[in-house]
Amino acid sequence: MNRSGNPLKELIEEKGVLLADGATGTALFDMGLASGYSPEFWNDEKPDNIRKLHQDFVDAGSDIILTNTFGGTRHRLKLHDAQDRVFELNKKGAEIAREIADAAGRKVIVAGSVGPTGELLHPLGALTKSEAQEAFAEQIEGLKAGGVDVIWIETMSAPDEIEAAVDAAIAADMPYVVTASFDTAGKTMMGLAPSALPHVFDANSSKPVAFGANCGVGASDMLSSVLDMTGEAPEAVVVAKANCGIPVIKGDKVEYTGTPEQMGDYACLAADAGAKIIGGCCGTSCNHLAYMRKALDRHLAEGLGSRPTVEEIIERVGPMKNVTSSQNDSTPKRERKGRRRG
Repeated sequence: MNRSGNPLKELIEEKGVLLADGATGTALFDMGLASGYSPEFWNDEKPDNIRKLHQDFVDAGSDIILTNTFGGTRHRLKLHDAQDRVFELNKKGAEIAREIADAAGRKVIVAGSVGPTGELLHPLGALTKSEAQEAFAEQIEGLKAGGVDVIWIETMSAPDEIEAAVDAAIAADMPYVVTASFDTAGKTMMGLAPSALPHVFDANSSKPVAFGANCGVGASDMLSSVLDMTGEAPEAVVVAKANCGIPVIKGDKVEYTGTPEQMGDYACLAADAGAKIIGGCCGTSCNHLAYMRKALDRHLAEGLGSRPTVEEIIERVGPMKNVTSSQNDSTPKRERKGRRRG
C-alpha cells in the first residue's frame, strides 16, 4: 500500500539535492543476466541478486533506488510470454527494494520504475492511449502494493505515452516523477524538446514531484537538456540521470567511457545547472555513484557554483554528441522501442 505523505518531496525539502541510483541493466548483466532475458524474472528467480543491486547503490550513498521493473508492463512482458505476471513481478520488485530501503538506517526513497510499452500509440500504431493507460495502471497497482514511495516514469519519448502513464499514476493516488530521453538532436525520438517537457503536465490536476531526463547520449548532452528545463521552469525539481559517457563496443561487451571522476564532475555541474535529483543511467556502477556522492557532498558544502554554459560543460566533461535542442528546429519523429534503462 502507499506510504503516508510524499516521502520524496519531504526528503528534497530536507536535503535540497538528492543522489539517485545508477544502472540496473549493466549491474545485472555483470551478475550473469543473459541478453534477451527479462530482468523482471529475477525479482522472483534471483531476489538475492536484486537485493545486492539495491544494497550496493545504498552503500554508495544513493538517496533513491529504482525498482527492477522497467519492462514491467504487459506489452513488454508479453515478449517473454509473461503478460499474466504483471502484478506479481512488479509487487515483488517493489518489496525487494522496500526491504533494502527500510534497513538502510537513513531515509531512502523507493521509486517504482515504469518504462515505455515499446508500442506505437494511435494514430502511428495500434495501441490507443486508453489501452496504454490501462497497461500502466496494471503495473502501478503491483508497485503500489509492494510499497513504493513514488512512481518513476522513465526513458519516455512520446508525449501521449507520458500522459497515459501519468494518468495511471494519478488514478492510483500516487506521487510521480517523469523523465524523458533526449537522444535525437537534442530532443526525444518523437520530437519533444527539453523545454517543452514541463508543459506536458499543464492540464494535470496533480503535478509531478519532479521531471527531467535520463539515458540519452552522455553527460554533456544531458547537462544541456537540464539547462533548457531549469531555464523554462526555474522553480521545478529537475532530474538528471545521465549515461556514464558514451557506449563503446569491445568484443562481445559494451563498455561506457565515463570515469568515476568525470561522473563526479557531471554531478556537480548538474547541481550548478539547477538539478535537484542527480544520478546515473546506463553504465553507471556503484563505484561511479560513490564518487558522485563524495563530489556532490563536497560541492554542496562549499556552495553551488554559477550556472554553467554549454561551453564550460564541454570543457569539463567532454564534447556533446548531438546539437542542442535550440539548434535543431526539425527533429525526425521516430518511435523508440522501449530501450532498457542501464
